[in-house]
Amino acid sequence: MDAFVQAARSRGFSAAARDMGLTPSAVSKLVGRLEQRLGVRLFNRTTRQLHLTPEGETFLARAEQILADIADAEAEIAESASQPRGLLRMHSNVAFAHYQLPAVMRGFSARYPEIQVELSITDTLVDLIDAGGDLGVRSGQLGDSSLVARRIGEMARVICASPAYLRQFGTPVRPHDLFEHNCMTLTTNPGLRRWTFRDPSDDPRSPTASYTLEVHGKFSANNAEMLMQWALAGSGIARIPDLMAGPAIRAGELIPLLTPYHVAEQIPLWAVCPPGRQTAPRVQAMMTYLAEHFGDSPWRLQA
Repeated sequence: MDAFVQAARSRGFSAAARDMGLTPSAVSKLVGRLEQRLGVRLFNRTTRQLHLTPEGETFLARAEQILADIADAEAEIAESASQPRGLLRMHSNVAFAHYQLPAVMRGFSARYPEIQVELSITDTLVDLIDAGGDLGVRSGQLGDSSLVARRIGEMARVICASPAYLRQFGTPVRPHDLFEHNCMTLTTNPGLRRWTFRDPSDDPRSPTASYTLEVHGKFSANNAEMLMQWALAGSGIARIPDLMAGPAIRAGELIPLLTPYHVAEQIPLWAVCPPGRQTAPRVQAMMTYLAEHFGDSPWRLQA
């Protein structure tokens, strides 16, 4: 199509060939293939000049517009790569969205002012492809998935309670003391009722160094945010992610418990997107920004 437009503008294959960096015969063959595919003649050829046929004149106007649209699209994508823009549909679990995203979104907006973020918050696993999402934040093992994933940090669970609760009911000194306390748990994952411990005097490399206790209490919820609020209110002991509890612990609003005994496994955090979407500049921008700000897990208690 480009060869045809160039030949039509210069009224000859030789001039078009010079503009395109090709040989005249190459340009002639390209136009010939186009005519063959269309089933019409686009040029009346003479020894000195080319003249458009009526069909050629009609096709020229459309071809020029098509090539102009392609040029505009390429320019827009090139510009978008240097300054990402557009709507980013993002999904996040509740804990990360409430406790970590607000602190970084202002900086993200300042760096990428042309990106609009539409955030959906839920602890239910969302199928990003079916939901039309561009990016999601997930924790734990991803399992078998076609999603493209980038690790952006990690979190760990911490056992904690408020000073008011500990003053009223006492502080557990050893893991088995938890049986005398109101241990609040998640209903969405029964496995999280089993808290893992080890004896600090045992060799951590020993296969019997750790053990689990199944805790019980009067309160349970399907959302870790609720456990956090109950713990802050002095209602019981919770085992919740440090990305939620870290600020409250530093402020003295929650007290970490059984630290020498508790086995706090490291839980990876991921930014995920549907296959092919990772090349979109706005998705790349958010993935990189999240990794920059959360890669060292700033919520860690020792930070």
